[in-house]
Amino acid sequence: MSQTPQKPAAGSSRARYRDFVQQYAAGTLGDRARDENPPNKTQADASSNNGANVEAKGWRAKLLHGKRGDYLRDYLRWLAPHRKRLAVVCVLALLSAAAQSVEPLFMRFIVDKVLLAEIPAAIKASRLNMAGAGFLLLVVLSAFITIGKDYTQRILNVKVVLSLRRAVFDRFMHLPLPTLWNMKTGGLLSRLSGDVESTSGLLQMAIISPSISVMKLLMAMGVLLSLNWRLALTALAVIPGAMFMSFTFAKRIRPIYRVVRHDSEQIDGRVGEAFSGIRVVRAFRQEARELLAYMQGRHTVLRKELFASRRELVLWTSWGLLIAIVNVVIVWYGGHLALRGNATVGDIFAFQWYTFLLMGPVWNIVNSFSEMQRALAAMERVFEILGMAPDKPDVPDATVAPEVIDEIRFDHVTFAYHEGKPVLHDLDLTIPGGTVVALVGRSGAGKTTVTDLVARFHDPTTGAILVNGVDIRQMRLASYRSRLAIVQQEVFLFDGSVRDNIAYGRHHASEEDILSAARRANAHEFIERLVHGYDTVVGERGVKLSGGQKQRLAIARAMLADPQLLILDEATSNLDTESEQLIQASLADLVTGRTTFIIAHRLSTIRRADLILVLQDGRVVEQGRHEALMARDGLYASMVRRQDAGMIDDFDAITTLSASPA
Repeated sequence: MSQTPQKPAAGSSRARYRDFVQQYAAGTLGDRARDENPPNKTQADASSNNGANVEAKGWRAKLLHGKRGDYLRDYLRWLAPHRKRLAVVCVLALLSAAAQSVEPLFMRFIVDKVLLAEIPAAIKASRLNMAGAGFLLLVVLSAFITIGKDYTQRILNVKVVLSLRRAVFDRFMHLPLPTLWNMKTGGLLSRLSGDVESTSGLLQMAIISPSISVMKLLMAMGVLLSLNWRLALTALAVIPGAMFMSFTFAKRIRPIYRVVRHDSEQIDGRVGEAFSGIRVVRAFRQEARELLAYMQGRHTVLRKELFASRRELVLWTSWGLLIAIVNVVIVWYGGHLALRGNATVGDIFAFQWYTFLLMGPVWNIVNSFSEMQRALAAMERVFEILGMAPDKPDVPDATVAPEVIDEIRFDHVTFAYHEGKPVLHDLDLTIPGGTVVALVGRSGAGKTTVTDLVARFHDPTTGAILVNGVDIRQMRLASYRSRLAIVQQEVFLFDGSVRDNIAYGRHHASEEDILSAARRANAHEFIERLVHGYDTVVGERGVKLSGGQKQRLAIARAMLADPQLLILDEATSNLDTESEQLIQASLADLVTGRTTFIIAHRLSTIRRADLILVLQDGRVVEQGRHEALMARDGLYASMVRRQDAGMIDDFDAITTLSASPA
């Protein structure tokens, strides 16, 4: 009994490839190939900047709304600083083209004026020696010119790619946080490495190769017409149709490569997630699942690449067949002209040579256009990033942040990640300099958002944050953040030495200062016990250290920075009891004389705060010192009683707040 074939699953590699082919046939692939979530500014970012952004000017502003055809022009503008070296390449290319265009004339001379000429043998030998010597000299000269051109071109490629890498990485470092959150790590790396590297072919395919080919084409056409206009017209007649066919094929291929790049980016992102979460993958025994997802994605990409290759193969085969047909026609028609005395045998030899020289440039132009589609697909993705406005650029006449913070004021601050959905409501606070502020409340109350606003990772949707009476948006961002240090809940360490991680905020710190910071953070002893001491490499994200050790390094890093403004995001939540006691003493020293915001869920970390802010649903519902809030017997007192009764381990575990214990 026969069975009906099953349709491939919707998420399978075969199903995705089938959808891809259908989109290609419908002519919608060019639009669908674009990223589903392009890295443009989000509503949250737009609302948080509060008009502080400075519009990009000049040609860079066009990138924000550029069309596909604009990217090549943008790339040419990017080459402007390298125009001298580019001019050298073009001049050498012109000389190389001129040298190659003369070569067939030597063959014509040898055939007509030496081999077939009715002259004495001695004269033939003399002419042959002279022609051979001249031909050899021309070939050697052409080789040296080509070497110089290629070397200069490689230098130009390297410099352009390096400048693009620098620009893309710099833009990544300054993109709005919501934009970065919407992008996968694999996608970021793909644009920085693979896409930027692919743009190097654009210089060759869009400028140098077409320029050389056009020069060769014009020179070959001029010589052909001067030798025999009948044969010349025969050779030239097929060029317009051949180029039209080739450009049509090539234009259809470009969207395919954009889809391939997009798919590869998604795969790289999935791989990055799998490596970052390798403990979770292994704990839930999902190694086979991750491998299957990776291979399905790669198989889909392979099918799409083969789909494009088949179409390119048709183009290449057709082109090779066309060149062969043209050569046959030239020999046949040229033979008839020679029989009638309208052409010489040397003309036919020269024409065959020139046909290769003629068809070569035409093929190079077409092939360059085809290859350029891959480079342009990468260029679009690169310039999408470069065209995005940076996060919070300094306003005109921005001021330097004050050396000493006397006061921080929240002037009716409201903030929303998404328009119409505020997460903080009308915060109106005045905090004297040197105050230790503890932020408490259940998860989602807005504690982290408050500290992000203080760090200026976001700007208020309405209202303002003032430092010493000046809106922090009117200060230079780099200057303001130089007064700031943060110890995060999830400590991030770079894959470098212990010393480098402590000195991350002060690269030129002395050895004495680094050791002092480590001692104050109670980290010196465990560092000395490491195999290489302060030179020990901690691994990616500090994987070679325990949670408590990483926390102490983060505190040492903050101590070395010597900030005026300090943010501690649950700085002791990952430490054991002994370490926590040591760190509490260190933190007491660290916060002295500094304005400090502490996000802490344990009572021990907030009891000594100068000011406790109790947040509920984005509002400050209570504020004061520990004793005063306990005497008020409100929400804070209720949370403390629940923790003392062992009903919760920390304040963040509370799902509802009430004025009385449950």
